[in-house]
Amino acid sequence: MKLHELSPVLGSTQVGKRKGRGTGTGNGKTAGRGHKGQKARSGGKVRVGFEGGQMPLARRIPKRGFNNIYAKPLTAVNVAVLNRFEDGAVVDAAALIEKGIISECKYGLKVIANGKLEKKLTVQAKAFSESAKAKIEEAGGKAEVV
Repeated sequence: MKLHELSPVLGSTQVGKRKGRGTGTGNGKTAGRGHKGQKARSGGKVRVGFEGGQMPLARRIPKRGFNNIYAKPLTAVNVAVLNRFEDGAVVDAAALIEKGIISECKYGLKVIANGKLEKKLTVQAKAFSESAKAKIEEAGGKAEVV
């Protein structure tokens, strides 16, 4: 095979539409830009969020609260879910992922007091709610902050 024998696969290339080349093409005269107006002009672009001089939606709606863009959200786990482990087990993020209770734990684990705990477990997490800590210790386990 020689260089001059190479050609693209049939149907893989298309010739671009030629705008403004006569009415017979379907893209003549106004070349698909319609009649007049900002978008019909050369360089007539509108920036994102611009509403023709009307006060944009992003500025009309009031700002509320505070959003910390540096916050690292913890993965929350209920105390009731910990009953799936055997007595005396050490429960941490890796153990929860292995059991399929959570899919990922990017920034750490927080244990929340939803439900009852009947097993004696050692739970290792980044944070505990006060009532979750109490429930774990009430069941005879330990709540360790990692």
